[in-house]
Amino acid sequence: MLKVLFFAHYRDALGTDALQLTWDPAWAHMRDVHQHLVRQGAPWQVLEDPGLMCARNQTLCKLDSEISQGDELAFFPTVTGG
Repeated sequence: MLKVLFFAHYRDALGTDALQLTWDPAWAHMRDVHQHLVRQGAPWQVLEDPGLMCARNQTLCKLDSEISQGDELAFFPTVTGG
């Protein structure tokens, strides 16, 4: 299993802050899960945002970062201050 978290406007657009995904052995990188979600169609395409940031087990990472079964993944927009 993977726990996937969504924050800020991604959470609002998707109507959920988290989901559990059954592990797919073909998933090796964050990008694989990201593409799996985006392929679900609207509203998941919100994750195609060029400002998308991600984390693996509460550590910032990139979409090409490796993942493992049992990880906690998170997607959130670029953080801005003001």
